[in-house]
Parts: sequence; structure tokens; C-alpha cells
Amino acid sequence: MMNGDGTDSATAGPGEAAGRQRRGRAIAMGDAERDAFLAAERTCRVATVGADGAPHVSPLWFGWSDGALWLFSITKSRRWRDLESDPRVSVVVDAGEQYDELRGVEISGHARQVGEVPRTAAPDPELEAVEQQFADKYMGGTFYADGRHAWLRIVPEKIVSWDFRKLAALQKG
Repeated sequence: MMNGDGTDSATAGPGEAAGRQRRGRAIAMGDAERDAFLAAERTCRVATVGADGAPHVSPLWFGWSDGALWLFSITKSRRWRDLESDPRVSVVVDAGEQYDELRGVEISGHARQVGEVPRTAAPDPELEAVEQQFADKYMGGTFYADGRHAWLRIVPEKIVSWDFRKLAALQKG
């Protein structure tokens, strides 16, 4: 039986753990597909772990640059506090309405603060490219630092992607 995330929970073969993505390579996005998808989509869902061990998930705008996911987060948010005490994070970006249209990317890793906290307009070469990308995507081309947000960078330790639009080709083959 296929789970909503592309895993096959009921038909794992000998030596395979239940829940392992058996057809992962066939429905996974290639690097170029993944990069284009992350450049086009606007909202991710960020999962953190609170001090009490409880999960917390929140939507956020993001950037994808040079193989890293960038989050521009309010520094007084629960998400920020969670990541200060436990930098482990998982992020999902997905799209599609019907089952055979579903596609997405899950990124897991550790969040690291980059630049000033909170961010002001002071020039920062490490942030220049991602701030321009973010401004182009969300702010009409001009980046505004409001003194309430700061940058988090996630270098993926694990990336899983799926594109269920590829399932039709698998069924024909």
C-alpha cells in the first residue's frame, strides 16, 4: 500500500524495512527538477522540536541557494527559540491537488544562524545573493530588513523528493 509520501508500507521485500521508499528513484526529482521546483514554490513548512520535546510546524517563505535552504525567520518566534536550543529541523515544500499531481521535497538537517540577529541593512557578503533572490521572489526586487527577522541556513543532511506525476509512466512501463 502506498503512503502519501511515496513509501510502500505493506510490500517491503526481504531485507527491506517497512516504510522505505521502494520506488524512490523512479519518482524522485533529479537535481535540476528539484532546484526548479524549490525556486518556484513559495511556502515551506518548518518542523522544529520544542524544549519539552513537542513538535512544532509552521509555514514560512524560503530561499534555495547553492544547495542550502535559507529561512528568514522572526527572531522572537517559537521556531527561532526551538532552533536555538535544538538546531535539528525538517522542512517540507510540496504542491499538487490530486494524488497523481503531488510532488515535493523534504529537507532535514541543522539550522545555523547567519549574519546579524536581528538583520539590519548592514552589508553582508555572505547574505548578498540569497537576499537578492529572496527579494526577487517575495519583495518586488528590493530586500527590506525590518530588524525583526534573521537568516537561518540549512545545509541538507538528507533530501527526499517525489513527483507522483511520474507514476503514469511507471504504470505504462
